[in-house]
Amino acid sequence: MTADVFTADFKETPYWWEVSPLRPPEDQAVPETAEVAVIGGGYTGLHAALQIARGGRQVVIFDAELPGWGCSTRNGGQISTSIKPDLATLTKRHGLETGRAILREGQASLAFVGNFVAAEKIDCDFKVVGRFHAAHSPEAFTKMTAAAENQPEGLEVPLRIVPRDEQRDELGTDAYYGGLVFEKHASIDPGRYYAGLRDRVEAAGAQLIAPCKVTGLARQSGGFLLETAKGQLRAEQVVLATNGYSGNLSPWHQRRVIPIGSYVIATEPLEPGLIDQLMPKNRIVSDARKVVYYYRASPDRSRILFGGRVSAGETDPRKSAPRLHHDLVQLFPELAKVKVSHSWMGFVAYTFDTLAHSGEEEGLFYAMGYCGAGVGLSSYLGMRCGQRVLGLPDGQTAFSAAPFQTRPLYQGKPWFLGASVAYYRWRDRLGR
Repeated sequence: MTADVFTADFKETPYWWEVSPLRPPEDQAVPETAEVAVIGGGYTGLHAALQIARGGRQVVIFDAELPGWGCSTRNGGQISTSIKPDLATLTKRHGLETGRAILREGQASLAFVGNFVAAEKIDCDFKVVGRFHAAHSPEAFTKMTAAAENQPEGLEVPLRIVPRDEQRDELGTDAYYGGLVFEKHASIDPGRYYAGLRDRVEAAGAQLIAPCKVTGLARQSGGFLLETAKGQLRAEQVVLATNGYSGNLSPWHQRRVIPIGSYVIATEPLEPGLIDQLMPKNRIVSDARKVVYYYRASPDRSRILFGGRVSAGETDPRKSAPRLHHDLVQLFPELAKVKVSHSWMGFVAYTFDTLAHSGEEEGLFYAMGYCGAGVGLSSYLGMRCGQRVLGLPDGQTAFSAAPFQTRPLYQGKPWFLGASVAYYRWRDRLGR
């Protein structure tokens, strides 16, 4: 795992920025007042702002960095039904009706992105390619097969069981023990998706101010006072859309989200025909490990984008790249001499119940904690959050019914992360 894996023009920035570079907005003046302020200019904040602006209300969006700098353009461009707990787990926690409703919301989030992209005519390489979810052990294959054969009635999704002897029809490796194909899961270019969404938000009349960090948020009569790097703003309502970058602006939310770094590499362009050998169906791919790998071909099928967690603590993209390259070669030995052109990371937000949360408290609205499935859920819950600001009944979601948990002694810095990653890696090695 040495530095010779890098190309001569290696970059520590997302591959997606090559086509969709970040750009500052034009109007940087902070108005004295706004009907609604949105803190966070990623998918969640922009989808909320789009609903609010098209609903006829004045909305100002703040982002601490250039628009799109966060995980909205640092993810792998995979879209699923997004809910990690199964129905039995959700039913035990929240009751059968709420559990079923949460799973339906996850399915709705997948459909929403496709419908939104089509309706808005956003050119972002959105494709329903299907996901190959791979079993890292025979035990994992047995478990996923049992779940696939016993889907809850009324919540069934189109899927297909792929035994190991048919695996190479889906993925050019023998490193797994079969898997499932989820037919409706999709891929997207997250940079182009973000750029198209931003264009529509600004066209709707929302004002985007960035880079401009919000440093203070205080309640006052009639709403909130925001302290920002460029001045004060008074807003009647606020949407908090900061997810893995929440920080201490709202200590209550900070204690409920766990920022975890996820790391991604892009390979240099591959030899013609090699991508067809390794990824013949153009699926997005994930596996059943707790410390998961996720990967796919680039939209033009010239490279492989490979992501995962490679260290117990946070590291930097230059150190994570050789480790990810090593793990990629374990799956595909044909890539041993292929170099890395891009390496980057972003912070996703996990929660203690591995469930997203959305709610409202006296004019402060929020949606966050997507647990690594943020492209679909952040878009969908951002949209619902905007509807809720407008007072529309469609803005209510099943995620609001689940208590947003924290833990004693947790203040927003995951001191337990190293031990947790080590434990789950041990379980993965045992095939559990």
